[in-house]
Amino acid sequence: MAIRVKSRSGETVEQMMRRFKKLCEKEGLIKDIRRKEFYEKPSERRRRAARKSLNRRLAQTGEFFTRTEK
Repeated sequence: MAIRVKSRSGETVEQMMRRFKKLCEKEGLIKDIRRKEFYEKPSERRRRAARKSLNRRLAQTGEFFTRTEK
C-alpha cells in the first residue's frame, strides 16, 4: 500500500504535497490512522458498529427518532 508521487514538470513541492495528501485521503490512510491513534476496547468497537448500522438502517427507511424532553 505504498503511495508514490513523482514530480511533474514545473510542479512545486507544495503541489506535490497536496497531491500526496489527496491520495492518502482517497486510500483511507488518514481515517485509519486517526481510528488507531488510541486503543479502543472490543466492546466499544462492537457498540460503535451497532450504532453505525442502526443509523444506516434508519436512514434507509426514512425513520428518524427525536428525543423527547421530560
